[in-house]
Amino acid sequence: MIETTSQLTLMGELINPYNLPTTRYQGSKAKIVEWIWDNIKEIEFESALDAFGGTGIVGYFLKIKGKQVFYNDILNSNYYIGTALIENDAIRLSENDIEFLLQPHRDTDYPTFIQDTFADIYYTNEENRWLDMVIRNIENLDNFYKRTLAYYALFQSCVIKRPYNLFHRKNLYMRTSNVKRSFGNKTTWDTPFEEHFLNFVNEANRCVFSNGKENSALNLDVFDIEGDFDLVYIDTPYISKAGVGVDYRDFYHFLEGIVNYPKWKDMIDYRSKHKRIKHNKPVWYDKNKIYTAFNNLFKKFQDAAIVVSYRSDGIPPITELKRILRKYKPVVREERYSGYKYVLSNNNSEECLLLGLDGNG
Repeated sequence: MIETTSQLTLMGELINPYNLPTTRYQGSKAKIVEWIWDNIKEIEFESALDAFGGTGIVGYFLKIKGKQVFYNDILNSNYYIGTALIENDAIRLSENDIEFLLQPHRDTDYPTFIQDTFADIYYTNEENRWLDMVIRNIENLDNFYKRTLAYYALFQSCVIKRPYNLFHRKNLYMRTSNVKRSFGNKTTWDTPFEEHFLNFVNEANRCVFSNGKENSALNLDVFDIEGDFDLVYIDTPYISKAGVGVDYRDFYHFLEGIVNYPKWKDMIDYRSKHKRIKHNKPVWYDKNKIYTAFNNLFKKFQDAAIVVSYRSDGIPPITELKRILRKYKPVVREERYSGYKYVLSNNNSEECLLLGLDGNG
């Protein structure tokens, strides 16, 4: 049975952190979003821009709190997530929609692009065939919000079946080899796509609600965003103290390919074993450009309260980031969340929150 009734109700302030969408994306703030809220809830704001929205967790939580949310992410796949969960306030996938998505149709010509291109890279041949079918069926849904919900469920299904939850290397063998494992969950990896998909459709449907505000999802470079916002939340890609940046387009290129399915074949770097997508590195991955990028970002949004999620060992260092922020905001506060363990990280870095405010903060 597909659950289609949201458990969220508007009673003055909308509060239900237990209905948050799950996520396994690297860098997700799902585990600390309530801590973030505790540090910003005294700021007076009605509208918020989640400038590097990613999984949408922070933007979605602000929607729960009754704020008008503007979600943005430069990745198309993330934009679909933001559209499904934040901009969408009423549309859900019905039983008939799900039945349509999960079976082949005689009048539909199904491509074999994933089967032909990604054999023995991420999924089995049977799984690749299923993906080709479902993607075509999703594109044949007659409502954009329904398509974004279906893509959300498909993205989560793809990620949960991947070792490390990433697409950064050709490693199907880690699933299929008959060896003793010290990490991962082979049962989850081998669970059929359809079962995962149905679970995430249920989750997506439960997450759809209206908070009485007109929320929007954007798919822009952060410097191209226009408009006025009371608060801007910033969670840029992370550059380690060694100067290595986290490239989310490389980590999740397969999901980007899915939402660009007709053009996917022309986007691939065929020299790479794992068939990643070709792209230019943005300034957020360049340790030589990151200082100027932060300066320009803070300058752009200087009329708003600025909230920055950051890691204590990043480039620029916290002290330098605070110095840049003080050029535009008279009050700069720093909060730290000790004991937070980062995925795929062995260091003792702490999660930090910088708040750039006017007045007494």
